[in-house]
Amino acid sequence: MIIDCHFHLDPEMMDISQIIQRMDQSKIDKVALIASLIDPLPDPPKFLIPCLIWLLKRNMFRPLGRILCSNFTKQGDIQILSKTYSIYQKPDNDPIFNAIDQYPERFLGWAFINPNSDQDIVLETNRWIDHPNCIGIKTHPFWHQYRPVELIPAAKIAAKKGKPILIHLGFDEHGDYLSLLEAIPELKLIIAHAGFPKYSDQWDIIRTLPNVFVDLSQTIYVDMQTIKEVVRCLGPEKCLFGTDGPYGSKNKDGLFDFDIISQQISQLFPEPDAQECIMGNNFKQFL
Repeated sequence: MIIDCHFHLDPEMMDISQIIQRMDQSKIDKVALIASLIDPLPDPPKFLIPCLIWLLKRNMFRPLGRILCSNFTKQGDIQILSKTYSIYQKPDNDPIFNAIDQYPERFLGWAFINPNSDQDIVLETNRWIDHPNCIGIKTHPFWHQYRPVELIPAAKIAAKKGKPILIHLGFDEHGDYLSLLEAIPELKLIIAHAGFPKYSDQWDIIRTLPNVFVDLSQTIYVDMQTIKEVVRCLGPEKCLFGTDGPYGSKNKDGLFDFDIISQQISQLFPEPDAQECIMGNNFKQFL
């Protein structure tokens, strides 16, 4: 079974029928859907992507990489290449679970919460966590600008249910997931984008934590070399296939393509056991 563990439902870019069509073309069995977080973004210039990854991977130059990807307005929106894009403070989970109810054999769902808003994260978590196809909680301390420990009330619910949190870490205190784990050691945590923004600085720590995994999603944050490095460091059993679609992962016609990341994984790790771990078996343990 092949499962994409990280995919945003953004009908302005791809509707449900288009997603299913692409899933069938790429032989993707299931996709874990996430509510849209931001107005549709243009792809950055291709030359900037390797530059960003190179800068973020090096302590000395990481502040320069931060400038490229972490410029927020006072209103909490983000500026990318001098343009401002609205970040949704309370991503709407209803369309996610409507899609799941309509296609329960194809979709799973993450319940998106944000403690740095007027949302009651316990109420929102309890609203969805027992849905049969709810995989867990999705969080974004980077763009929503909060400390991961602020997730503790909802994280306790997820841990009790045995369901993971998918977390997109930020810089400084917005990347301090260890304090969250110290409060709830049994919590299962999936760190998005191969440990962005610190990458290998996180990997030696993650390797020692049995409940912590990474996903390999988003070609803007995770190139082929990064996939090679993180899988070899952590082992295939700690890495999950994801795309962060419909963003990134575009083919030559400009349309989203599941195959870009999956083909990189199969090329780098041709061993069937490694591929099965990464492409679906690791994620199945959460189901």
